Amino acid sequence: MVMLKPKKQWKERKNYNQLAEEMMEKLEIIPGVFFEISQPIQMRFNELMTGVRQDVAVKIFGENIDTLAALAPKVAKIVQTVKGATAPQIEQTIGLAQINITYDRAKLASYGMNIEDVNSTVSTAFAGKSAGVVFENERKFDLVARLDSAHRNSIEDVSNLFISTPEGVQIPISQVAKVTFDEGPSQISREDGKRRIVVGFNVRNRDVETVVEEISDKLAKAHLLPTGYFYTFGGSFENLKEGAARLRIVVPIALALIFLMLYLTFGSAKESLLIFTAIPMSAIGGVFALLIRGMPFSISAGVGFIALFGVAVLNGIVLISTFNDLKKEGVNNILQRVIKGTAIRLRPVLMTAAVASLGFLPMALSQGSGAEVQRPLATVVIGGLITATILTLFVLPLLYIIFYSKINFKKNMNVPKTMILLICGIGFSTISGAQTRISAKDALNIAFRNNLQYPINQSQIKKAGFELKTAGEIPKTGFFVENEDIRPSDHKGVLKIGITQSIEWPGLYKAKRQYFEEQLKFYEMNKSALDALIRKEVNVAYYQLWYLQDVAALYKKLDTLYAEMNKATRLRVRAGDAAGLDSIASGARMKELQALLQQNNKNITEQQQQLSMLLNTDSAYLPLAEKLEKLHYNICNPDSLHPSLALQQQNINIAKANIHVQQNTNKPEFSGRFFSQQLYGIKDPFTGFSVSAAFPLFGLSSARSKIKAAEADMELQQKQLNFQKSQFETQRETTLTNILRAAEILKYYEGPGLKESEEIFKAAMLSYQAGEISFAEMYQFYTQAIDIRKNYLQSLNEYNQAVIEYNYFINQ
Repeated sequence: MVMLKPKKQWKERKNYNQLAEEMMEKLEIIPGVFFEISQPIQMRFNELMTGVRQDVAVKIFGENIDTLAALAPKVAKIVQTVKGATAPQIEQTIGLAQINITYDRAKLASYGMNIEDVNSTVSTAFAGKSAGVVFENERKFDLVARLDSAHRNSIEDVSNLFISTPEGVQIPISQVAKVTFDEGPSQISREDGKRRIVVGFNVRNRDVETVVEEISDKLAKAHLLPTGYFYTFGGSFENLKEGAARLRIVVPIALALIFLMLYLTFGSAKESLLIFTAIPMSAIGGVFALLIRGMPFSISAGVGFIALFGVAVLNGIVLISTFNDLKKEGVNNILQRVIKGTAIRLRPVLMTAAVASLGFLPMALSQGSGAEVQRPLATVVIGGLITATILTLFVLPLLYIIFYSKINFKKNMNVPKTMILLICGIGFSTISGAQTRISAKDALNIAFRNNLQYPINQSQIKKAGFELKTAGEIPKTGFFVENEDIRPSDHKGVLKIGITQSIEWPGLYKAKRQYFEEQLKFYEMNKSALDALIRKEVNVAYYQLWYLQDVAALYKKLDTLYAEMNKATRLRVRAGDAAGLDSIASGARMKELQALLQQNNKNITEQQQQLSMLLNTDSAYLPLAEKLEKLHYNICNPDSLHPSLALQQQNINIAKANIHVQQNTNKPEFSGRFFSQQLYGIKDPFTGFSVSAAFPLFGLSSARSKIKAAEADMELQQKQLNFQKSQFETQRETTLTNILRAAEILKYYEGPGLKESEEIFKAAMLSYQAGEISFAEMYQFYTQAIDIRKNYLQSLNEYNQAVIEYNYFINQ
């Protein structure tokens, strides 16, 4: 894997392909090695999807491994003659060196020996055999006996191995067996139960399909395969065939759905067909755009055509809808309707195409990862929109005239012609922003300003303030007209006009005001509780993110160490000082570490999202680029109620105020009225007033129940406060115990623990490089040192989280 620097740091302005070609030129001086340039994601994607790492693979199936190995170079030679195919790579199936021991059964019989005993001796000498068990504390290890590494390095060591006869005489194994170096199969690959060998290659500057077709024709003419052998093509070509088959189904369905939606919108097959003509117009531009840029048709280009068809019909919908609206407005002349409608909708049509084209432009010019998928899709859409827009402005109006007009075009050739010239300067810039690092203090300041819970609290305070102003609300004033004193001798009676007004018990207004004041005070006090809660949540997220950042730094350091260890292991295996298993184990350990690093990076992203939510920002923040800070704490008893407990205390005050409201609700109500005939101009008018009082004679039981319910609510709130105080105190003491426990283990790590870990790392690597210990022993030492460092970070994180929790309980 070659990690490239940012492009702005490159000394020469080159693209990735030119850089790859230069690398290939430099690597050609190494004899006997095959190189293939590829992108990591592309290579792994191909391998996962099709089982090979190249774009195209010729899979030869047969029964005999040797025959397959002989056919593969012949197929590779034919592949090399095809333009666009890179140097083919043949799957390695033979060439694994093996030491074979061929027993002379007659000599074994003369000595009275059997093959099982000899095999056991050879296995014990070179592979090792368990001779007992060694205990270290609670761990158990096998005690393995085998020859010293100095006596198992060559084939002569195998030939000179002494074996015992039944009489106890030791003879070298070469007297009863023949020891030779042989070449055996390195791997046997199967697919669908059949043996196969793969000839893989990539495709450059040509489309995959035509390359495969040409190779298939040449292989058919060469007649290389014997009876019972056959070949197939795999790789991305296999995906291309499957994708093309799906497109043959998807594209007609998409076109049918587009026409159906148009018909449902306009209710006319004629108008739907008119708008549908934008699709072949757009397809023309998409095809030409691919030809101009030298791009072959691919699955991504096919997806681009589907997207293009959906966007292209928008212009036709805009024009046809405008023509129909003008017709409804009374513009019956078809030519005037088309000219006026086209002029009105010129800007919307151009803007529809421009917006979509500008959106795809960065993809069309992309040079980074995934560009091979993005460029064909964007090229098709942009090219198709250009032609669809131009042709729609000219062809669609003409087709509309033809469809809806009875003009004789041979006699009427004076139709106005309109030429539209469009010059657009298009520029764009990409801005890449790095993640910002902030301190815990800065994160808190941002949270106190931006957290969404504060505006909610302000709205609650505002609402409670308005409710407070309703405490002195007086019932509505009434106006009345009445006629009384009507009798048989006087049908006119006495007409009166007046007003009425009622008021509640004066103490009720005071009680309501106190109740609303306590509610307002509750919401005002809630800000302090929010401050404490947000301070805690932000610190928890920030220090957890800081911990994950340090874990990532540890994994990266370990990755460097394992790379050095893997290099040393390969050298020892090459020199014969170590078994091949050591190299495999070392590589597996590196892959495991990379997986852990990726998992940790995902955890960092998740924690960043949590912090961004608390700060109410779209920015992804990181902690300071320093070692994880150890927080300090002070053991103290708070001199006032915690804000969350103070809120519960305020709930008691609210319940108490509610009791006064219920008590005053059952008091008398007063009302009065005033009337006068003078209001409508009668001489010597009647004028009068009345005052009345209303007493709750029949609702005393209900009123007492409301008072008792309010008193029970106050008692409930008081018990809730007592419970919360007890729970709060217990949680605070538990958190303090967690701090002290974590601090004890940190003393060891901050003292000798980390230093011993570093010394174990250095000593283990030096001992392994000197051949004093095996890879398994070095791995055990490394695991011990790594556990010390990981446990230190975990303990420090647990300590910090406990301190944050404790500071919340003491409101600091």
